Amino acid sequence: SVTAGNSSQLSDGASATLVMLRERADQLGIPYKLIFRGFAIAGCEPEEMGVGPVFAVPKLLGRNNLSIEDIDLWELNEAFAVQVIYCRDRLGLPMEKLNVNGGSISIGHPFGVTGSRLTGTLANELARSSGSRFGVVTMCVGGGQGAAGLFEAAH
Repeated sequence: SVTAGNSSQLSDGASATLVMLRERADQLGIPYKLIFRGFAIAGCEPEEMGVGPVFAVPKLLGRNNLSIEDIDLWELNEAFAVQVIYCRDRLGLPMEKLNVNGGSISIGHPFGVTGSRLTGTLANELARSSGSRFGVVTMCVGGGQGAAGLFEAAH
């Protein structure tokens, strides 16, 4: 069951993510870590809130002709511990590639910062892992939605 004991804590935090064309970043001398490759949104029954990534990920990978095995790192939003376990098992994600620095229960889950926090964590880890190419960020959204974003390391 889902309780306060297995959910992410209430966290204060802030995050900023700058998105711009590569050409403009080059003109301004702004370094970049990621290349945004795509995004998918999917839905499920509202009572199943938290498992939307199970439906968004296959849609995202299909659009980009990729498989689970092609992804080097996964950042799944961890609103609840059981939700991440369910998504991991249903998608068949390898543990050694999933939330490698901890998830939202250990790092934090500030309201309104999910996508930016997960993307920043992914960017830093892909930069550290010179052999890694692709990373996916996922999140559940209230009302039964799920979202997934595909990023490629810029190194």
